[in-house]
Amino acid sequence: MERITISLDEELVSQFEEFLKQRNYKNRSEAIRDMIRDTLEADRMAKSDAGHCIGTLTYVFNHEERELARRLTHAHHHHHDVSVSTLHVHLDHENCLETVVVNGSIREVKEFANAVITQPGVRHGKLNLIPVEVEQEHHHHGGSAHKHSHTHPQT
Repeated sequence: MERITISLDEELVSQFEEFLKQRNYKNRSEAIRDMIRDTLEADRMAKSDAGHCIGTLTYVFNHEERELARRLTHAHHHHHDVSVSTLHVHLDHENCLETVVVNGSIREVKEFANAVITQPGVRHGKLNLIPVEVEQEHHHHGGSAHKHSHTHPQT
């Protein structure tokens, strides 16, 4: 691990210390590492849709909206290769929250998110992505071969 030194004015340090306290960080270094990771990942995602990612798509929707459930189901089935799992929560008599775990190419995941978030009746849609490297592994067991992949965060 490499050590670096930074200089900050008193007001910025004060705000940073309050941030650390609110988030329950044990030390400044871990907070700075998280901020750097977030910045590098956001920059990487803003520059290109190439590559792979994991993440979540969370949205609130009115299940009473005409044909919305059918349209959402269609979007999930049309993008079945990136929609890994869905958590569905009933908020009240009309509104539901769904969180979808996504995994795939950044371009395809963003297409799926846009297909869901832009539906009339969907509100508060938010896509959170983490760029990953995908490593393919091939295994042979008892004469049969199979492959699977591992994903590793890039930062």
